[in-house]
Amino acid sequence: MSYNHPYPHAGVQLNHTAVYASDRYLSAEFIAAILGLKVGAPFGPFLPVDLGNGVTLDYCEKRDEPIQSQHYAFLVPDEQFDTVIARLEVVGVTYYADPGHTDPGRVNDLFGGRGAYFDDPDGHNMEVMTRPYARP
Repeated sequence: MSYNHPYPHAGVQLNHTAVYASDRYLSAEFIAAILGLKVGAPFGPFLPVDLGNGVTLDYCEKRDEPIQSQHYAFLVPDEQFDTVIARLEVVGVTYYADPGHTDPGRVNDLFGGRGAYFDDPDGHNMEVMTRPYARP
């Protein structure tokens, strides 16, 4: 296999990822409501939330040990950002301008867009942003 190409696996795409939750229904419904998405039909132990770009968050319950907090970032259209923030406010979830959650009730303006961080019911650090990070 040759690794001379700058992106040797350019055809590789993320299809799904498992998201551990103490209650898969609660967590899937939460993120779907915040992002304006729908929860799909259960598939084995998974409850999928389709993100619309071919990727699903497959929520599965983990009850035998604590859930390790993970970070999930969602790129949302600029015209939908205010709606996402309003949904967080309606359900009483605090959002922050920073990933460390030290600047409550504020959004950031990174990379010429807007962004915010918030916790889901199991403490996963969720992020919404209108511009992807600029990478070196």
